[in-house]
Amino acid sequence: MIDVFALGDRVVMRKPHACGGNDWQIIRTGADVKIKCLQCGRIVMLDRLEFVKRAKKIIRTEENEA
Repeated sequence: MIDVFALGDRVVMRKPHACGGNDWQIIRTGADVKIKCLQCGRIVMLDRLEFVKRAKKIIRTEENEA
């Protein structure tokens, strides 16, 4: 279960997007989480609980590791 994530982190979701991409970038956090598909550029907003359920793995960006 994913519990810690930040702006700019890359996320691998459990199911691929319709374009075939599986990598997303977090562009907004809060009660809702907004993510952007890194293959086609589509932006999707999910409520926080739904995002936590659908996320498979977080890939930290270098700026968020510090």
